[in-house]
Amino acid sequence: MRRLSHAVLLLCLTVVFANAQVAVTPQEARAVRAFNVAKTAGPFPLHAFLANMPKGADLHMHLSGAVYAESFIAEATVDHLCVNQATLSFIKAESMTRSSSPQPVCGDGNVPAASAFKDQKLYDALVNSFSMRSFVATPGTSGHDQFFATFARFGSIDKSHVPEWLDEVATRSAAQNGQYLEIMQTPSFGAAAKLGYQLGWPEGPKATGNSIATPRDATRAELAHLRDQLLAASDFRTNITEAAKELDDALAARTRLEHCGEANAVAACSVQIRFIGQVLRAFPPQQVFAQTLLYFELASIDPNVVGINFVQPEDAYMSMSEYHRQMLMLDYLHAAYPKVHISLHAGELAPGLVPPDGLSFHIREAVDLGHAERIGHGVDVMYEKDPTALLKELADRHIMVEINLTSNDGILGISGKNHPLPNYRAAHVPVALSTDDEGVSRGNITQEYTRAALEFNLTYTDLKNMARTSVEHSFLAGPSLWSKQDTFNRSVEDCATQPLGADTPNAKCTAFLKSSDKAAQQWELEHRFKVFESSL
Repeated sequence: MRRLSHAVLLLCLTVVFANAQVAVTPQEARAVRAFNVAKTAGPFPLHAFLANMPKGADLHMHLSGAVYAESFIAEATVDHLCVNQATLSFIKAESMTRSSSPQPVCGDGNVPAASAFKDQKLYDALVNSFSMRSFVATPGTSGHDQFFATFARFGSIDKSHVPEWLDEVATRSAAQNGQYLEIMQTPSFGAAAKLGYQLGWPEGPKATGNSIATPRDATRAELAHLRDQLLAASDFRTNITEAAKELDDALAARTRLEHCGEANAVAACSVQIRFIGQVLRAFPPQQVFAQTLLYFELASIDPNVVGINFVQPEDAYMSMSEYHRQMLMLDYLHAAYPKVHISLHAGELAPGLVPPDGLSFHIREAVDLGHAERIGHGVDVMYEKDPTALLKELADRHIMVEINLTSNDGILGISGKNHPLPNYRAAHVPVALSTDDEGVSRGNITQEYTRAALEFNLTYTDLKNMARTSVEHSFLAGPSLWSKQDTFNRSVEDCATQPLGADTPNAKCTAFLKSSDKAAQQWELEHRFKVFESSL
């Protein structure tokens, strides 16, 4: 027993010295105690504790879905839109009055959006129509149906409001001690799509009788030829330039709104933003390929665009029938643009939503064919073929899963013991919490942290490492601060002698941090943890 005790002591000392840079400080120990007290007291004290906790990055956020309905109503008034009272959606006005204070002429049964500010019943109905607020499933209308239907209802809002939306999400993130957002957005792709349809897609089997004609898988040579044709078109090249300008102008306008760099700069300026080009997957292959190519090109020239993703309901007919073909597209385009990052919605499915076979391959193909570095949702992982091997592959390859607890519950009805988060964690797959569509879901990132802690009995250290994982797997440029991927116990050699998150690291560490956007954000996160834990 004495020998065993000595061995255990030696092992403990070895671990302490090996991890000396991040040995538990008195401040962190105090944070653990405060977290445990808050968690025991209930969801409200826990939420209050977590609201101030540093959260790193939100890597899975759709911009239009992140904006609250109240903002859309105000913006629709500015845009002189009308409300279709039957569908509770915004529509364009038929015309405008010629008075000194022009008002929209909306047509029979419709009213100006401004009417909502004089009619509380209409205002409430619009908020409910644009979100999951007050939604109760009824026969024929599920949470899934309500969630995805909201986007078309507020879709008439003009894109000129994008800077205001960026300010809104950045302001909300800053208020919760967030620091970095990767926002999915769809810059204009009309010219690219038009060219895609003009060029067409390799013909598949012809329709006979009651059968439906379907496209076939294009060969790599055919995809290469189609790419060459698209890139040779002046309209396509112009579309790339215009899409880049659209996003860059929005960021610049957001900077002006927040007075960043000025004496009266607001707190939201501290939140960095990058874009992920989101491709609409529920369309024919000629459009999907053209849009995907457009965004690969965009990410290659614009540092504000750090990757691509595929969006729209994964269970939609076109999404399901085209899934394998789309992964083949990505397999080809990844070879042509190996530096462009890829995160993919995969496995945002549940039993009954699609046939059993539809649950069996999306995550694996997203990784093996689509070259996804991150997976969005991944809810159906345990229904995939050989899920144990798949989980091991995700862990071995350090492919992170973007966990969206509130939207998984609202859309799929998946929560608690039916959610695969514990399976991912048990298999050592990197995971991080994200919001998905916080405006539609009526939540925020603190809500995600609170749910995770309560539903899965996570500790303060678990949540802290999830925040670290979020920045570790961001698509920011530059090497990581950490010497070993997903192991948060020692920084790279240039900063190894410095206390993590120090206010004034030495010259060598400072030079390294300036050379890497990612490492700089990771150092900032450690600094924020230091400040937070010292305040408790």
